[in-house]
Amino acid sequence: MKAIVAETFGGPEALAVVDRPAPETGAGELLVRVRATALNRADVLQRMGKYPPPPGVTDILGLEMAGEVAAVGPGAEGFRAGDRVCALLPGGGYAEYAVIPAGMAMRIPDGMTFEEAAAVPEAFLTAYLNLWRLGGLAPGHRVLVHAAGSGVGTAAIQLIREAGAASYATAGATEKLKAALELGAAAAWNYRDGSFREWLLAQTGGRGVDIALDFVGAPYFADHLATLAMDGRLIVIGLLGGGAVPDGFSLGTLVAKRLHVIGTTLRSRPVSEKISLTQDFAAFALPRFADGRLKAVVDSVYAFEDAAEAHRRMESNANIGKIVLRL
Repeated sequence: MKAIVAETFGGPEALAVVDRPAPETGAGELLVRVRATALNRADVLQRMGKYPPPPGVTDILGLEMAGEVAAVGPGAEGFRAGDRVCALLPGGGYAEYAVIPAGMAMRIPDGMTFEEAAAVPEAFLTAYLNLWRLGGLAPGHRVLVHAAGSGVGTAAIQLIREAGAASYATAGATEKLKAALELGAAAAWNYRDGSFREWLLAQTGGRGVDIALDFVGAPYFADHLATLAMDGRLIVIGLLGGGAVPDGFSLGTLVAKRLHVIGTTLRSRPVSEKISLTQDFAAFALPRFADGRLKAVVDSVYAFEDAAEAHRRMESNANIGKIVLRL
């Protein structure tokens, strides 16, 4: 089968289409003919040599895919050849075939394209994990969402809205702020105008937010502590701005406000946990995708052989939603 790997560590030009054996289907697994896959920041970092795949995971890039079931392994009940599914992957999405545990397969709703379905698993499952399981999201909560134009950001804003909570979005471009408001954000802030601290406190009547989804890391740490409400939770998803908190940081605010600081990744979690997460999310979200309450936000679609250009698009930070590769 055709697959895409980084033959050396470096820029988008390091990506190459290679021939690899198709994966074999084991007990409880499905072999899927991949029709579309989507880019994630982790793909860029892996290509650069900064985020190696977990032990035992293929070096083929790609953390999600959508396609048709090509073969059903022993014990993989409830599926048959031709079923349209999408799923999260530990790697291997940039390929013509992928194998997944049947429990991680989500049926693609009628009317949803493969390109749209490929934009769902990583972004929405990441948002769902961090909002509900780690953040304790509940109706009436207020949530700060950074990188509002990203795949996770656009997913989180919609999920927060569907939970009966309010989101406050930040991004660095007018178009991204507009998209966040259209998806249901209560208010939006351009981080190029400075710190979000005073704006967010004003928006929340001085109370602050119950949850902050943080992709940035150290540069925002003090502002997060200042804008979290009592018993608030800071969910650290990424470290795009660095991970070294400035010297002199005091734990006093954490204690006084009973704050939780939680670090998280999805890729390295056990398969059993991913299956449980997928099934909970599917029960909540698939009916909402089917009737239009939720939507996959697709920025652009590239041909499989144009993966390098797709990576350049991601690195430009111009995208709103997911960048997709069509096979």
